[in-house]
Amino acid sequence: MQDTLNPPATAATQDPQAPRQQVTLLGATGSIGTSTLDVIARHPGRFQVYALTAHSQVAELARLCFRFRPAFAVISNPELAPQLTQLLQGLPETTVLAGSDGLQQVVTAPAVDTVMAAIVGAAGLAPTLAAVHGGKRVLLANKEALVMSGGLFMDAVRDHGATLLPIDSEHNAIFQCLPPHQIRQMDGAGVTRILLTASGGPFREMSLEQLETVTPDQACAHPNWSMGRKISVDSATLMNKGLELIEACWLFNARPDQIQVHVHPESIIHSMVEYRDGSVLAQLGSPDMRTPIANALAWPERIDAGVAPLDLFALGRFNFEPPDEQRFPCLGLAAAAFAAGGTAPAVLNAANEIAVAAFLEGQLGFTGIPRLIETVLGQMPVQSAATLASIMDQDQEARDRALGLLPGRSGSSAGNRSL
Repeated sequence: MQDTLNPPATAATQDPQAPRQQVTLLGATGSIGTSTLDVIARHPGRFQVYALTAHSQVAELARLCFRFRPAFAVISNPELAPQLTQLLQGLPETTVLAGSDGLQQVVTAPAVDTVMAAIVGAAGLAPTLAAVHGGKRVLLANKEALVMSGGLFMDAVRDHGATLLPIDSEHNAIFQCLPPHQIRQMDGAGVTRILLTASGGPFREMSLEQLETVTPDQACAHPNWSMGRKISVDSATLMNKGLELIEACWLFNARPDQIQVHVHPESIIHSMVEYRDGSVLAQLGSPDMRTPIANALAWPERIDAGVAPLDLFALGRFNFEPPDEQRFPCLGLAAAAFAAGGTAPAVLNAANEIAVAAFLEGQLGFTGIPRLIETVLGQMPVQSAATLASIMDQDQEARDRALGLLPGRSGSSAGNRSL
């Protein structure tokens, strides 16, 4: 059976007469969106923006539309559509759409070749899955889609003939280190382990006592990567690595025991693949998301991403250490949720989104994040994840439970204040 993660390789050079690749960008105003547009702008003869979407950053979306002149601009918050329409009065070639219907339209349109799925969190699941159902080339930067609905999602990729290319730097590195036609066949490819790297975040050397007092601004100051606030907090708690562990299992058809997390503070080796003969292949590069984005946009070709060459002499050395799950229990919680199966990963993700938002708003301490997630997981029996409706029902219930457990919320007990 043909591999469902990527199609067979084609010619190594682009036909100069070929039409430009039409790209819909979900989450255009975020960090991945910004990097994607930077790569696209470097290759105007190869890529054309078909649609740009955002949730609420109307002014920034309008600015991007005037620069890239897409056929459609979608604001997922329908209440903001009139404002976007007003801002785009001078751009008649761009039609304004809104809400989930608008997102659905721009990911399934026949003219669209590629969809960059960069909406953060559970909100990105439905439009990303719609793009898969449309048989598109999907560049997956929204790891939550696979965390929440891994089996359902990968079945849809196969059944609808979609192409799935990973954008997370770690998964893209693994993708590059695996044989092109055996991406989901670890045993057949002779792979013994996937070595998933993690920066360790900004608090790698802090004690538990110090972690109790960290602030949102400290958590968002990642030492290597420029990311949004939510993913920066996930990196600081190691939940990001837990979500990536789940994503890697689905992407590469791997078991958790075949994946080992290595803390690599330099963030230069983005991940490695170990083979039966003792070989270990690693993908190296500067910590710049334009590299995996360019890799996926042009695959199987290589194009300029605007990233500076790696200076190994300046780096000098690489360091590795095992993750400390005592200080950072989110990694273990994610592994346990994947092992439980069903809707447990969706519950994990939903509780984490609420916990991180509460931390960023000053309602919850940093070490309260894993405690809240563990409590919600313990309260919710695992359900079947056979349908999108069942997954979203459990997602909503987990959010409601997590909100009810926050300190000061109605229904919270005095004991919950320790979260």
